[in-house]
Amino acid sequence: MNQGSSTPAASRYSSPNFVVERHEEAELSLQRGGSLNYEEARALLGRVEYQRGHIEEALRMFDGINISTLIREMKMSISRKAGQKKSRSHSRSQAMPLHAVAMLMETVVLKAMALRDLGKFKEAAHECGIILDIVESALPDGLPSNFGNDYNLNETICRAVELLPELWKSGGFPLEVISSYRRALLSNWNLDAKIAARMQKEFAIFLLYSGCEACSPNNRSQLNNLFVPSNNLEEAILLLLILLMKFKLKRVERDPTVLQHLMFALSMSGHLKPLARQFEELSPGVLENREWLQNVALCYLAEEDNVTALNLLKRVLKPGDDTNCLKELLLASKICGENGAHTEEGALYARRALANVRGGCNQMEAVANLLLGISLSNQARCATTDTERASKQHEALEMLGKARKKTCGRDFRITYNLSLEYAEQRKLDTAAFYAKKLLKLEAGSELKTWILIARIMSAQKRFDDAECIVNAALDQAGKCCQGDLLQTKAKIQVAKGQYKKAVETYTQLLAVIQLRMKSFSAGISVLQGTKTDRSLEVKTWYHLALLYLRISEWKDAELCISKMTAISPYSPLVFHATGKLHEVKGFLRKALRAYSKALDVEPKHVPSLISTATVLRELCEKPLPAVRCFLTDVLRLDRTNHDAWFNLGLLYKDEGSSSALEAAECFQAAALLEETAPAEPFR
Repeated sequence: MNQGSSTPAASRYSSPNFVVERHEEAELSLQRGGSLNYEEARALLGRVEYQRGHIEEALRMFDGINISTLIREMKMSISRKAGQKKSRSHSRSQAMPLHAVAMLMETVVLKAMALRDLGKFKEAAHECGIILDIVESALPDGLPSNFGNDYNLNETICRAVELLPELWKSGGFPLEVISSYRRALLSNWNLDAKIAARMQKEFAIFLLYSGCEACSPNNRSQLNNLFVPSNNLEEAILLLLILLMKFKLKRVERDPTVLQHLMFALSMSGHLKPLARQFEELSPGVLENREWLQNVALCYLAEEDNVTALNLLKRVLKPGDDTNCLKELLLASKICGENGAHTEEGALYARRALANVRGGCNQMEAVANLLLGISLSNQARCATTDTERASKQHEALEMLGKARKKTCGRDFRITYNLSLEYAEQRKLDTAAFYAKKLLKLEAGSELKTWILIARIMSAQKRFDDAECIVNAALDQAGKCCQGDLLQTKAKIQVAKGQYKKAVETYTQLLAVIQLRMKSFSAGISVLQGTKTDRSLEVKTWYHLALLYLRISEWKDAELCISKMTAISPYSPLVFHATGKLHEVKGFLRKALRAYSKALDVEPKHVPSLISTATVLRELCEKPLPAVRCFLTDVLRLDRTNHDAWFNLGLLYKDEGSSSALEAAECFQAAALLEETAPAEPFR
């Protein structure tokens, strides 16, 4: 069936009786030879031919109508109908009857459809635009309500408004598509509520997925200081939120796909709490309770509000009823496994998920094994006894190995976590083996894999190879993605004793951070980059300050500390760096006060715990229990910290021969751990 025959503008002319009657009427009109009757007759003949599927013959008829000579009269007729005053130029012309205006406009729409059917989208769009130009010129303030209903004139105008962006879209003119959608939605065309909602949705979809970034709406549309979107993403989100409001007010029928597009848009923007509020405002029954809870939990999880996300999931995950709760169990396990205070709970959820999926989907079973392995690994780091730690570490490797086997070694996350776990347990050769397999599997596309390999090589004391790996990754990475790589490179250079090169690398890293923050400053951030960059900037100034202290450049160190203070005055890194500055200058009590402030802000800040212990040991003649307490706290947080083991050995040594064996064991542990310590932590 011809495409044009299914459109509203043409369907009224589809009956056989109508075609015969109008054909005869058109022939009589042509024989009379009147000017307007002649145009009207050609219009009727063109419609008949179009309905018969004779597109080219219909177009020949339409081409015989010279609309440009009639535009003046059409404008005058529309203005009169709307009750507006005639201009002097109009008063000299005879107004065209409104039914003739309606027929000519319908003809233009049909001509545009015929051109569309022939693939001439640009010409079709220009024809369609004629109608909008006539109406906008005649009625600058828009169409009044119930305008031209007796001759279907309003319906024809609305059809042209809706057709225009579709024609530009079919022709591949994205900027014109955006312009025509804005023209349709920002002016008053008396659009039916359904048509307006449909156009808003289609425009939002085009903005989200077309790949064409358009400039923001012009100043004419920026009324009353209202919010004006600055990019495609903001404009799409605004349109979708308007649609949700219409659904809520029951102005149009609810469309579930609108919420799905909004989920995508807000996910891309990095702002998920507004989406959570939209879910919370949904009327009961729109979503099934479990689906609602899962979606809201995902929103809060993306905003790093893990506690709220977990509490929402717990409303679904009641003990003894795990049927159809696999996704919720896995999500809860992921949240708990990444939180040191809930690792046991995370392992429990993962085991429940495994029991639920047993014998089912291998992929889901692999994910459950992966999450269980991560939870067990975190439990091992918090274990109080060596036996418990060894048991958890062994089981973690076992679960990660099972997960890798289930996916035939093709899952990036599983292989990465397996390599990371071997590295954490200082089984460096095996860790390097899996990291290299992962690099090959990903074809070098993931920067964190390059960083992991560099850290493993630095732990093997292959510093030159580690730096080569980082340089290779830097060559492939974009400028804005080089932050973590440059940080690793600087740490490797410090480990090699190349302090001046490390300073240059840190300076380069700071420049990259500034570039990223400038990129994120315009409009909505596509990624949650600003907060991360601020944290990385503080860390970079911190490491640079410690590096300057190492080479006795105190003034430069003070400058770095002032930069940190300006960014984050209450960061534990600021207080710790200040303490280190006082310490190298010999002001031990001032240093101790600075370390205490750091621990007030972050009680588990490992560098401050170690520094507090070392300063207390220097200040006191006798070994204090508090010193041992600080060092054991460090070892509870990080069992592989060789500095803590070394200082604990010194403390035992100070106690005399009665603690000589303990001192020797601590020194031995420190030596072994330092021998396999990476330039920066694996995690």
